[in-house]
Amino acid sequence: MSAALAEKISEAHAAVRDSLAPAVVTPEQRQRALQALAAAGLPTTRDENWKYANLRSLERVHFAPASPRARTDLPAAALPAGIEGYARYTFVDGVFAPELSSAVETPGVSVTSLRSSEAPDESSSATARAPAGLRAVESGAAVSARSDDRLAWLNEVFATDSARIDVGESVDCPACIEVLFVATEPAQAASSYPRLEINVGANARLGIIERHVSAQDDANFVNAAVHVNVSARAQVSHYRLQQAGARATWFDTLAATVGKDARYDLHIVNLGALSARSTFHVALAGERAELGLHVVSLADNLQVHDGFALVEHIAPYSKSEQNVRGIAGGRARVAFNSKVVVREHARGTDSRQSLRGLLAGPQAEIDVRPQLEIYTDDVRCNHGATAGKLDDNMLFYLLSRGIERDTAQQLLKWAFLEDVVSRIAVPELRRHIEASLAGQMKETAAVKELV
Repeated sequence: MSAALAEKISEAHAAVRDSLAPAVVTPEQRQRALQALAAAGLPTTRDENWKYANLRSLERVHFAPASPRARTDLPAAALPAGIEGYARYTFVDGVFAPELSSAVETPGVSVTSLRSSEAPDESSSATARAPAGLRAVESGAAVSARSDDRLAWLNEVFATDSARIDVGESVDCPACIEVLFVATEPAQAASSYPRLEINVGANARLGIIERHVSAQDDANFVNAAVHVNVSARAQVSHYRLQQAGARATWFDTLAATVGKDARYDLHIVNLGALSARSTFHVALAGERAELGLHVVSLADNLQVHDGFALVEHIAPYSKSEQNVRGIAGGRARVAFNSKVVVREHARGTDSRQSLRGLLAGPQAEIDVRPQLEIYTDDVRCNHGATAGKLDDNMLFYLLSRGIERDTAQQLLKWAFLEDVVSRIAVPELRRHIEASLAGQMKETAAVKELV
């Protein structure tokens, strides 16, 4: 990070420091994050795990957050339709908007806007609410501090609110909560810092939808941070849908810890933003912990979608499965770097990585990279990565059956993505995602009939 950019961030923090709610992040935490960020700097394309990301807009961003206010005058088109059975909590430019929200009614489930709290929550230590890198430094957790956490530190410095979800032990809420984050401010005026904390008790079950949208076509700057804690024998289905505006820059950092006999299913759909980058750190910390990571990314024109996933198998007999599908059209780029680390005591690990990209434009680019680091012998790990154009044999088969070329190409693209989309267990959400995918692929009548 240049000295000028570091100074710009420091000045922006000084200007808004007194207005930032201590109930969200304490001043001491913010200062530590600011110091860590100043020492490490923001990522650049010279960093190995960031070389495919589009970071040019960082030089033009006004890092101070938008003034905390609940925008209730948003156009109806800016808010997607809700999902039946899910209570919606809406955050506008990172701040809770109660007028645009509904309350969850399931006993044992609470959703709190930390900004609305009168004082910092003493039941949650400062360490528990630190960003991924700082939390690891202070607690000695297996996920160590890394340069990939730097945007989480930036969120820590400027966060204006946080959605905190607590699910009690043995609570069953498989269709429960939707958290909607809406960005309205252009990046030259202010930035948005969504923040989400999920704590699921032992033997509980939670289904949560997390959506990110833009109210208008402004060039928003959104930098989200998410922390998930899945206790022993709990099950979490987490659906994340990114549909930021066509000129937006959207970054997020997710850190998750999965306990003994627990399962965390993370479904990610990336459709929007001119530049999007996601960083995932998942620690399978309990014996027989399981992770399912399923990613769909569809980019066109000049869009850049980049992702980095670090999955650490820490305890014995843990399992992880990754399925990534990306299509790049026009001059777009889709990149995904997946690293699985099997620690010394993680005997019996079962890990599978499937990363596939489809080139759908003459100047498009696909970069998929699976990695394995294994420190014990008793494991079963496999990985595969492919990047290429549509299968000529399959295309010929469809053409030989009298299907028009454009329709045949769209059907093959649809089948390529549907391999992952079909895993979404919420029918209404799956239909919404399928309609969005079909629209972005310039649907033909044949594809439309499939939705």
